[in-house]
Amino acid sequence: MAKRVVTFTRLIRRAPIRLRVSLTLGGVLALVLLASGVFLDLRFAAVTRRTIDDGLRSRAGDVIALVRQADSGLRSSGGSPLRRSSEGFAQILEARGAIFDSTPQIGRTPALSARERALAQGSARFFDHGSISGVEGAVRLLAVPVHAQGKALIVVVGTGLAERNAALSNLRALLLLAGTGALILATLAGYLAVAAALRPVESMRRRAEEINEAYPGLRLPVVPADDELGRLGTTLNSMLDHLERALIRERTFVTDTSHELRTPISILKAEFELALSSPQDRGSLERTLRSAAEETDRLGQLAEDLLLISRDGRPATESTRTPVRELFASVQARCAIQSRSHGRQILVSASDGLELRADRAGLERALTNMVDNALRYGQGSITLRAARADNAVELHVEDEGPGFPDGFLPHAFDRFSRAEAGRSTQGTGLGLAIVAAVAAAHDGTAHAANRPNGGDVWIAIPDTDSTNRGGGA
Repeated sequence: MAKRVVTFTRLIRRAPIRLRVSLTLGGVLALVLLASGVFLDLRFAAVTRRTIDDGLRSRAGDVIALVRQADSGLRSSGGSPLRRSSEGFAQILEARGAIFDSTPQIGRTPALSARERALAQGSARFFDHGSISGVEGAVRLLAVPVHAQGKALIVVVGTGLAERNAALSNLRALLLLAGTGALILATLAGYLAVAAALRPVESMRRRAEEINEAYPGLRLPVVPADDELGRLGTTLNSMLDHLERALIRERTFVTDTSHELRTPISILKAEFELALSSPQDRGSLERTLRSAAEETDRLGQLAEDLLLISRDGRPATESTRTPVRELFASVQARCAIQSRSHGRQILVSASDGLELRADRAGLERALTNMVDNALRYGQGSITLRAARADNAVELHVEDEGPGFPDGFLPHAFDRFSRAEAGRSTQGTGLGLAIVAAVAAAHDGTAHAANRPNGGDVWIAIPDTDSTNRGGGA
């Protein structure tokens, strides 16, 4: 039995949604109809029984009055309403069971058993009999004790239940027929309604099958109604828009990466082919090898940058409480040789009490890239400045150069993005993109702007620690 239940459950789970919903609706409706049918059946039975009991009480009162005023009993009472009525019967029994008097329908057989007579002597009692002599079908009796004509008697009145039972059977048949029809119609209507409601889902499914790399611009059909399916279609289309943009970015990234790798590889190949094609003295060979080493370093830097930027959006690890001035000093020392080679100086402006919780290595890498960008494209002194704004710590790198070219600021943090003036430089075009990736890993943001006397690149790192009371310079 348990295996059958498990098998049935599996079949239901594998059934289409419209069938499962229809069966569930049908099951709930069947329970409601069953409960309603049982209630109506019990209510009808109770009402008809109450009516029968009221009639029996009225008839018993008539018989008791007749017995008390007629010495000759029922047989001599031709004018009694019970003699004219065909709706019931009556019988008067002595305490020991002898028939004192009776209507003709039931003859001379006592209507009550000895046990029932004993119960009726104490108080009025109702009894149900499956059958009784002279009456077809089930009957309901009312036995009432009475003292008349010098004897302790029991007045018994009764009526047949055939008509009442037939009406009850007809009601049950009608409820069964009407309930079955209503259940079938409601289940069928539910199935059709669910099928109509799920039709847009099927349309979206068919369209989703058509969406692939060859046709990324296709979108799911959205129903015009502002309901759950309409909002689902809109949300899925929005997701497809994001995925398409991500696919375009990845394709562009691969294309740009291939282009960036091609240049140093082509230079390496040309250098080696030149060295092999003609004899060279020691000095020429050293220059060739030095050039090859430079291109190899560039390839290594590009590979490292690509590996770092692939972590874009991942949470920062090894977050520690870091003093900002100490962070700036580390970046200043790291870039000292490079800044001296450019004849530039790096200044630090941050209060001693300013701290933030972050991945220090990641921030050092981002600030180093920002300083490197200022050394390549800016002029004058470079200032590392920290400031607090809106529960965040802003880390600025400012220079005294011409700033960013017009139209370049919106793309400053894009991968492989370079200003036109810097196309001939040896950078990978990933420096500021890595800055943005580090900021995103800290749930922060990266920004770039032009000041009246130079460019400004900064990252804003959230830091809501209430114990951090330091301020920026």
